[in-house]
Amino acid sequence: MIHWFQNRYLDLLGSIYIYNEHRGYTAIDRVLDAVRVRSPENTELISAIEQHRADERKHYVMFKRWFELQGKKPMRLDRHFGHIDRFIEIMFGRTIDNLDTQEVIDQDKLFERMCRVIALTEQRGYKQVEILLGNRFVKSDSRLVKIFEIIKKDEPSHWAPYENWLNQHAKREHTWWERMVDGFIHSELLFLKLPVLFLNPFVKRREDWSDEGEADPDRYSHRPRVAAG
Repeated sequence: MIHWFQNRYLDLLGSIYIYNEHRGYTAIDRVLDAVRVRSPENTELISAIEQHRADERKHYVMFKRWFELQGKKPMRLDRHFGHIDRFIEIMFGRTIDNLDTQEVIDQDKLFERMCRVIALTEQRGYKQVEILLGNRFVKSDSRLVKIFEIIKKDEPSHWAPYENWLNQHAKREHTWWERMVDGFIHSELLFLKLPVLFLNPFVKRREDWSDEGEADPDRYSHRPRVAAG
């Protein structure tokens, strides 16, 4: 019984993470579009975000390989299990897919909000990885431990460029409301959605990989790492 519980937990955990990593790097593509239009001369910021995108893609590939070694695909999850999806929906009133990139480019307040949302999401991810590295089920899988150790090492560089931009342009810090929304989304996933998913016997596995058919998904993966600042 414990063995089944452990395998089920890790299976769902991996499925949630691979969904979020894929959602992460594909969403960052749209952020890059906005930054290149708003600040084409800020090559340091663009390079840092490109590195962020490359890391998210790398994390996705690591989880993909983790599933491949088990001879299975992840569970078929949707945007309801994505932290950045829920954050964008609440803060912008629309899904990531329906977000108007041009509107974000044109309005400073929307671009600032986007930077704060991304920074908070990455900081939340770092805290969660720290917790998971102490989880006894996670520690039972050496490959998964290695994945989370790499993510933990990468994460601080992910929120840095967005917070640096906000600081350099004298924009306001995260509000209590934004932090409350971040905490709500995390609690909602941890205490409501994950238990329901765990007990749902009808959840199906994907029949394909999320990145199938993507044009050059690794285009930034071989760039040398740059310091955010």
